[in-house]
Amino acid sequence: MCYYTQQGKTAGELSDFYNRNIDDPGNVLQSDFINGFSYPNLPIVLDSKPEMITTSFTWGLLPVDRDKDFRKSTLNARVETLEEKVSFAPAINNRCLIIVSAYYDWHWNDPAGKSKRKYEIQSTVDEIFYLAGIYNTWQDRNGVAWNTYSIVTTAANEQMQYIHNRKEAEGEQRMPIIINRSEEKAWLDAKNHPTEFAYPRYNAGLIGF
Repeated sequence: MCYYTQQGKTAGELSDFYNRNIDDPGNVLQSDFINGFSYPNLPIVLDSKPEMITTSFTWGLLPVDRDKDFRKSTLNARVETLEEKVSFAPAINNRCLIIVSAYYDWHWNDPAGKSKRKYEIQSTVDEIFYLAGIYNTWQDRNGVAWNTYSIVTTAANEQMQYIHNRKEAEGEQRMPIIINRSEEKAWLDAKNHPTEFAYPRYNAGLIGF
């Protein structure tokens, strides 16, 4: 799964690295440890505005007319069941790329999890990288705009199976889909089915510290 991330770059560094303007540079979230359950506004790239880094969307996809507390259940979306889930199916062709410099998971050193090791997981290719996402945008009855996204996950590769080793996750270990820069246009293009980016068909390099 993916509930905790890092975004360590300034607005200027993000703009230079991706050669994109940012819609609101003062709204760029920069932090060494970002808790998804606070529904933060990580910088993203939308399929509708691929030339821009957008900062007005928050983590935890909110379907139309759902209570905002529902978002704790939609931080992640399983790529294999996107079309089956009522919450995610309408957004399956709304693609985005979430910009991070790392994400975090914990390895249990004992079966009860009394001793744990936190792993910072980075890309082996770039110092900042994309997580695959889907998004939704709508306006509620009070005129409040809800711009939200979920991180799309896949089955864990061998390394993440080791790190994400909690007993209750055995056989169900997950990891976010990492999108290399060479594949960013492909993910944003709804003609490509999301499962084309599922592991083991697609396996961008990761390293954990």
